Amino acid sequence: MLTVLRNSWALLLGMMLLMLGNGMQGTLLGIRGGIEGFTTTEMSYVMAAYFAGFLFGSRMTPEMIRRVGHVRVFAALGSMISAVLIMYAAAPDWIAWAAMRVLIGFSFSGVYITAESWLNNASTNETRGQALSLYMIMQMIGIIAAQALLNFGDPSGYILFVIPSVLVSLAFTPILLTASQAPAFETTKRLSFVALYRASPLGCVGMFLLGGVFASQFGMSAVWGTAEGLNVREISIFVAAIYVGGLVFQYPIGWASDRVGRRPLVLGLSAFGGVVMLWATVFDLGFGSLIAVAVLMGGISNPLYSLLVAYTNDFLDASDMAAASAGLLFINGLGAIGGPLITGRIMAWVGPNGYFLLMAVLFLALAGYCAWRMTRRRVALGARTGGFAPLSPSAGAIAVEAVMEAKQDTEATPSP
Repeated sequence: MLTVLRNSWALLLGMMLLMLGNGMQGTLLGIRGGIEGFTTTEMSYVMAAYFAGFLFGSRMTPEMIRRVGHVRVFAALGSMISAVLIMYAAAPDWIAWAAMRVLIGFSFSGVYITAESWLNNASTNETRGQALSLYMIMQMIGIIAAQALLNFGDPSGYILFVIPSVLVSLAFTPILLTASQAPAFETTKRLSFVALYRASPLGCVGMFLLGGVFASQFGMSAVWGTAEGLNVREISIFVAAIYVGGLVFQYPIGWASDRVGRRPLVLGLSAFGGVVMLWATVFDLGFGSLIAVAVLMGGISNPLYSLLVAYTNDFLDASDMAAASAGLLFINGLGAIGGPLITGRIMAWVGPNGYFLLMAVLFLALAGYCAWRMTRRRVALGARTGGFAPLSPSAGAIAVEAVMEAKQDTEATPSP
């Protein structure tokens, strides 16, 4: 681990600062949108726009890197992010915000791909899994810490938009000044969506449904908190609790997945998540109970993401895992675009608790589909090729692939 930190500290520090900026802007826009008088439906378009841009970026960035190289792509997209973060406060119009969210989603997607490729190539076979796992942990820490920064200014003013812009600008300084050489970009082979679905219908459908869950958590939590009448401090604690739960619950659930099987856990977790979300929908909860719901929400959805990736890899050859990771993330992105849009529409119909209602429906739909798939395919508990590895929904295909391969190599190596 110390070797990883010594070799990759600049990139890891830069990514944490980037996630501080990204984590701030998502929550801040939800709060500021309420101050500006934007409707829930209008804010849902703003939040969905980020995921549309993110999806475009995942497809276009590899070609950009091949044409002009990592450094230029990194610097250009970083400049775009910093500029957009400042412009939010200068143009308080929901249509303008939606356009800027497309740009910032595109740019963050490209930055993730570039950074992950850089980190992947800078690591050895022995340290790659540790490096990418540490990268994902730094992402989560950045998002959690970002919520605390929201309490250092007035969301109706300008300063809270300046802070993430400055953080993003600073994030690129250690990365671009590091002595490490930018790698050549390698393209993985494609795996058709038909082939991916045939390998794991549950993986594909589950990732699509979870895309809606993650987008609602990342994009609509602050919108819900504003509509619910929470103050800035309470909203920041609620959002941070989601990611704390996601970070803490990964490891015990991963331990359980190797003992009771992937699908029973997917079924149990998604059913439990649906019940918790229904509870939050029906009852008027106090703030302490809402924090417990947030912890469980993140603690269920993040491990489910890792479980579905691991389960899909159980039915693939090692040579197909990279392409499968890219395909699953694309499916997840498609679901993410619809998440805020549907959440906003439901909240407009039934009130703020429509936020929890949609996630209840998505979790229960996943539980029902998993139960049906368990009647269609028998899986031996020991029939695994991928292994469980804690993953972050913010990570790109390169990081997911490298962490899963490292996990597979670790499990394949006999103990001394």
